[in-house]
Amino acid sequence: MPSVPAAPDELDQLPYAHLLQPHTGPLRPDRRYDTVLFDGLEQTGPAAGAGFLECAFTGAQFDGAKLRRSSFNEAWMHSSRLVATDFADSDWQDSALLGTVLAGVAWYGAALRRVVFRQCKLEAVNLRGATLRDVVFEDCLLRDVDFGEARMTDVAFPGSTLEEVRLGGAALTRTDLRGAVRLGLADGHLGLRGALISTHQLFELAPQFAQALGIVVKDD
Repeated sequence: MPSVPAAPDELDQLPYAHLLQPHTGPLRPDRRYDTVLFDGLEQTGPAAGAGFLECAFTGAQFDGAKLRRSSFNEAWMHSSRLVATDFADSDWQDSALLGTVLAGVAWYGAALRRVVFRQCKLEAVNLRGATLRDVVFEDCLLRDVDFGEARMTDVAFPGSTLEEVRLGGAALTRTDLRGAVRLGLADGHLGLRGALISTHQLFELAPQFAQALGIVVKDD
């Protein structure tokens, strides 16, 4: 299992909960936020380059927001919605997203280190060329998620369902897929090199592996 930080389920369990100060109004580009609580935040405008240290987001709504090159260090996000949001080239470290929906999110070129996704739904999320190290997708649904050309080290998917996931050109190191409930790949089967899968998953993927390798399987 990857080495990831503890991801408490409740706000008051955060080690910095007593320091949080409530924030009102939209986020600002290149602004630095330290120990701030964003409760019910509604962000639609630009906030590129913003930085968040020991911040919490509860019930936040990001709709078409622009947070390219933003940074999240020891951030905690719960019951939030990220729709058509631009997190390209952003940096996430020692952070957690819990019970959060991500749809149409641009996350390409981002760096995620020691990040936990728990009971999240990721749909049409673009992580092409991203770097993921010590990342856990726990009890999540990943549908039409693109990991093409991504570098994934010590990533795990316990209890998660993968549907139409893309791995073309990805570089996997100690990426553990054995705990996935379903392993549905749209392409990039050869990108599984370096991954850990179960015998059952191997049998399920055998037809796709054969097709990717140009092997014709006939019994007559």
